[in-house]
Amino acid sequence: MSTDDETVTPPPQPRRRIHRLLDAYSGEHAVYGLVLVTALIAVGWEEDTDFEVLLFVVGTVVIFWLAHIYAAVVASRAERPAKPLPAAIAGGARHASGMLVAMLVPAALLLLGTLGLVEEYTAYFLALASGIVMLAVIGYANAARNGSSWPWRIAGLVATTVLGMLVIGLSILAH
Repeated sequence: MSTDDETVTPPPQPRRRIHRLLDAYSGEHAVYGLVLVTALIAVGWEEDTDFEVLLFVVGTVVIFWLAHIYAAVVASRAERPAKPLPAAIAGGARHASGMLVAMLVPAALLLLGTLGLVEEYTAYFLALASGIVMLAVIGYANAARNGSSWPWRIAGLVATTVLGMLVIGLSILAH
């Protein structure tokens, strides 16, 4: 039985879902996560199997995610008044969650190779390329969301891709 006081929330519209997905991937931690994951996959080439690369990527991203939560909690202690510890932990986890989101597509592609659904080298290269493609999509989508004309959207795509590849390359060298 329904009363007039109850409000029913309509399901998200497809456009709203796309915006939420773009928001999840466009945040600073997600972009950082895409760079990190892509560099880790490239460095993981020395491993024997896609499963080992997958474990390396997932393990490293989780460790970096925990490090970001730790940093957020430590930094929150300097605020006046300081947030309660559980709130600081939850806030840090929520803020850094983009790092985990960023690893989903490449990890799923590596998993395809691990499960034998595609050849391991194919899964590896798809996972590697997915990070770069997602950076390109973010560059285009952000320009579009800001109302830019299509030439500026392409410029956003190119700039985000090239700079992302540069940072990925530097990350590979650092590892």
